[in-house]
Amino acid sequence: MSETSDLTTTTAPEFRSGPTVTHKVSRTVWSGAVETLGQGQLTLLSLWASPSAVTMALLDEATKRIGILRVDARRQSFPSVGRLYPAAQRLERSITDLYGIGPEGGPDLRPWLDHARWGVTHPMGATKAGDAPVTYAFLPVEGESLHQVAVGPVHAGIIEPGHFRFTVQGETVVRLEQRLGYTHKGTDSLMTGATIARGAELAGRTSGDSTVAYAWAFAQAVEAALATHVPQRAIWLRALMAELERLANHLGDIGAICNDAAFGMMLAQCSVLRERVLRTSDLCFGHRMMRDCVVPGGVSHDLEGAGRVAVAALVKEIRGTFPSLVALYDSVASLQDRTVSTGILDPALAKRFGAGGFVGRASGRDFDTRRDLAYAPYDKLKFKVPQRSEGDVNARVWQRIDEVEQSLSLIDQILAGIPEGLIATSLAAAKTSREGLGLVEGFRGDVLIFVALDNRGKIARCHMRDPSWFQWPLLEAVIEGNILADFPLCNKSFNCSYSGQDL
Repeated sequence: MSETSDLTTTTAPEFRSGPTVTHKVSRTVWSGAVETLGQGQLTLLSLWASPSAVTMALLDEATKRIGILRVDARRQSFPSVGRLYPAAQRLERSITDLYGIGPEGGPDLRPWLDHARWGVTHPMGATKAGDAPVTYAFLPVEGESLHQVAVGPVHAGIIEPGHFRFTVQGETVVRLEQRLGYTHKGTDSLMTGATIARGAELAGRTSGDSTVAYAWAFAQAVEAALATHVPQRAIWLRALMAELERLANHLGDIGAICNDAAFGMMLAQCSVLRERVLRTSDLCFGHRMMRDCVVPGGVSHDLEGAGRVAVAALVKEIRGTFPSLVALYDSVASLQDRTVSTGILDPALAKRFGAGGFVGRASGRDFDTRRDLAYAPYDKLKFKVPQRSEGDVNARVWQRIDEVEQSLSLIDQILAGIPEGLIATSLAAAKTSREGLGLVEGFRGDVLIFVALDNRGKIARCHMRDPSWFQWPLLEAVIEGNILADFPLCNKSFNCSYSGQDL
């Protein structure tokens, strides 16, 4: 394994300061890396394809080093990663759907994104007219007194579409199998040939509640490819936007989880605070979700005096109101009865899947890109990374509560330390093909974006990986053995992105 280890030589700060180095490797070396993944010595950051190759990004969590390996796939196949590393299986199935490149020895060869509605197969590879099979083969379950409950893809609430096939014995869930892909938008294809400016717009619309995280990761990737130095003020403003986005989503989730346990007052109170965050974001940056505010080279909106005052007032209001809501959550026995010991994610499984964000940290995976793969300005800010080990719905609520407190502290530091200066710089012209990698801690976890630019500065390939790719399969695991009525609680405590996963 020494040959593969030697390839993971890009340290976290360095990969953002210049073009990313991708190692073209033999199938033997690729398979060796897969073996190491299967042994738990590395973590998969993502897996993606182009018409003639497959690429994977790996993280050595012990050394904080990242390596990117690429294997030739002109024979329309590559050695399967999912064979030994289950978290890669859905990514492999997506590669086959989009490019027609199959994983050799892959354990699951069913379509994933392709719902037989495109009119073609393999639209980004060896495109052929026609559709994939309409019938989707759900995995069989055998046993006494079993029946199936089909939920979705259309749901009662205002949420995105996804199908959940439950096999239950009485009230107890024996198996859950998901069918996603209903919000597939062809984003990979739209990115190909697009300008950098258009790519930034598409990235920010991949998963609407994480527009800042996606836009920042895309900007990081482009800036790394072009070796662009971003003004310090712009970097600090990006962090302010990211923490506001984290606040809004965590507050909304806490209330929504309680609402699914029939405690609507928490939803009402947390929704008020979330609305305050959104209105403050709009006042400061011209958009409630801060869409199109982070751009390659900097940011599009500065923070004026009135905005500083509004953010400071927001922090004060949340600090004055939120602790009483936390105390209320912790004191209602009927609420605790629903959240404690429900939907437990085993720490070993969280680690094996590289689960990021509050899902992973609530199950003992101590990982946060702001600290572990530190990028500016977080390398200059003081904050703790909360962590729990219980792994149940209650732990995921408390993880969010602790992260709200850390975000408030970070916003205080940003307001106190933000430097003066420019908020954007021009991007250098690309005269040769270049590649860049971006990694940003969104509210769900680490968002990865890889960008390949051609010699005209257009996007040759862009891959975006939402943290939900590694969290959705874990939701199937945590509901097993719970009653069917607890699925909404488990589902909301994960709050995976449909759109971010479907692309």
